[in-house]
Amino acid sequence: MFRAFLARWCRLRGDDRGMTTSEYAVGTVAAVAFASVLYEVVSSGAVSDALQGVLERALNGRF
Repeated sequence: MFRAFLARWCRLRGDDRGMTTSEYAVGTVAAVAFASVLYEVVSSGAVSDALQGVLERALNGRF
């Protein structure tokens, strides 16, 4: 009985492999939005100063 239910469910569900065009569009918009927020955060004054300090300490350190 379970095998029959599973076979019927798989037939009704259809083929759901891969993303459709609309899913690609939504994924692309989300990636661009995340990238723009990340750029704003990294280019802000406080984060920029902190990154510059880390790089200066790393380059001026003794080995």
